[in-house]
Amino acid sequence: MILKRWLVGDPLKTAQARHERLSKTIALAIFSSNAISSVAYATEEILLVLILAGAAAVTWSIPVSLAILFLVLVLTISYRQIIYQYPEGGGAYVVARSNLGDRPALVAAAALMIDYVLTVAVSVAAGIAALTSAIPSLFIHREALGLVAILFMIVMNLRGVRESGKFFAIPTYFAIGALGILVVVGTARSLSNSGAPSLPSSPVEAETLTLFLVLRAFAAGCSAVTGMEVISNGVKAFRPPESKNAATTMIWMSTILASLFMGISWMAFHYGILAKVDETVISQLARVTFGTGPIYYTIQIGTMTLLVLAANSAFAGFPHLASILARDGFMPHQMATFGDRLVFSNGIIILGFLACLLLVVFEGDTHALIPLYAIGVFLSFTLSQAGMVKQWLVKKGTHWQTKLIVNGVGAVTTGIATVIIASTKFMQGAWIVFLLITVLLLMFQGIRSHYKAVTEQIALDRRGERPPLPRRNIVIIPVSGLNRAVIRGLDYARSRPGEIRAVFVDVDPAESAKVKMQWAQWGGGVNLIALSSPYRSVLGSLLDYVEEVLEKDQDAWITVVIPEILPARWWQNILHNQRALMLKAALLFKDRVILIDVPYHLTR
Repeated sequence: MILKRWLVGDPLKTAQARHERLSKTIALAIFSSNAISSVAYATEEILLVLILAGAAAVTWSIPVSLAILFLVLVLTISYRQIIYQYPEGGGAYVVARSNLGDRPALVAAAALMIDYVLTVAVSVAAGIAALTSAIPSLFIHREALGLVAILFMIVMNLRGVRESGKFFAIPTYFAIGALGILVVVGTARSLSNSGAPSLPSSPVEAETLTLFLVLRAFAAGCSAVTGMEVISNGVKAFRPPESKNAATTMIWMSTILASLFMGISWMAFHYGILAKVDETVISQLARVTFGTGPIYYTIQIGTMTLLVLAANSAFAGFPHLASILARDGFMPHQMATFGDRLVFSNGIIILGFLACLLLVVFEGDTHALIPLYAIGVFLSFTLSQAGMVKQWLVKKGTHWQTKLIVNGVGAVTTGIATVIIASTKFMQGAWIVFLLITVLLLMFQGIRSHYKAVTEQIALDRRGERPPLPRRNIVIIPVSGLNRAVIRGLDYARSRPGEIRAVFVDVDPAESAKVKMQWAQWGGGVNLIALSSPYRSVLGSLLDYVEEVLEKDQDAWITVVIPEILPARWWQNILHNQRALMLKAALLFKDRVILIDVPYHLTR
């Protein structure tokens, strides 16, 4: 408990929740780091595909980047409309459920949840890649460094939204500023033709440049727009007026994203940069623009910081989405419960665990994770836009035709992008995402069915009829020997109404005689029943006796009072109470059986 308080901080009162709301400046740092960080590897992913057709094909990086820029514009306008229409947050899931029904909404939710896990894994892996580009000796430790980064993110997010936001705001803006300097200076030098000469291209076995290859490059570059939906998911985290502040932050984020992405793509094209295994495109651009001096390392540190902190937006989005699903009955109810610091702690911990698992499975390799990325988020993009189209067609309202066109273009554009991404990345591992979406859908439906069945079984009778009261209560106290813990349990049992029976399993005649003699002195007149056990099965004999009593008296309830010794040290529990634990585990699932622990605390 002391360690938890040191790591997470003291609990916050529920009344303090309104003070945890975010300003636009802090919210930009939390919610936009995912989208903005994508510029660090989006151009690189485009180049990795185009280079397959030879160095000359890299010139197609600019048209592909312009197509992605158009996508950014469409999504910005579309999501601003969603923010105003659904100020409670929830993004694609809430929009799809309101307009398209449960099944499409759950597909959107599953896709988003997978994307959030991938966001953490990809962002951290890419951030560590930026670090190892500057310090190659750390390359073999990239997996361990990634795990440490994720654990740090978990702890900071468990401390609360406002505190984590303040902590991450400065490094986030430092990172954006570092990339901004690279883009401004590098673009200015490239336009004035005073930059470094084009780098020599690496020899590659060229394929023919085809439309399919260009589409693959577009699909790879679409990672640049992942994370744009996070603000719409967390509108309620903003200070009032929530929708207006969220929409303004959306504009800021999109402007920064578009500027950095196009700047990096242009510079890579101008300087003839090619993707390398051991050095990122950002590192090459910084080296070409500033050499390997302090500014180069500042940009590398800034890039690494931004990429690692991009995971923070997923830690804001995943728990909130999981809480909405939990309130609707599609996730465990624990996911909807605030932790000590007014954050959804269970969601934060689960997200961190899954991201760590993914990082270990793929050995911290960014390029191995990228093919899984973007599919989920584009699927949710398409469903949210389609949901808004249906809303305008049904509800209409002020300027509904204009809004319909905006969301219609968004639905068509993101739908085409989804098909392209799915078809081009399917054999690279994207099939795993579709499999996971199916598994999550089955899980959602299973949880919902369970909660529905539970509600039907425990609901009070509408006619006001109470269940029949138990006519008798039989109190059973298992006895293995006489000591203070047993006497304390016996005293409690005698305070309960009903017939009391002490039960002893006879496995050793000498020990049995001793127990009977002690019981005559300390038993307080309670009847001691000795059960024979030819096979020395204490637990089996007790269970058989309880079952026998239940069968003989169908109107009776049985209260089993279990005396337990609680040691002074936690590790000493291993030496005690094992039989009591097994007895409780066995009796827990029997109807009309109530279990009561009576602890006896040791002091040393």
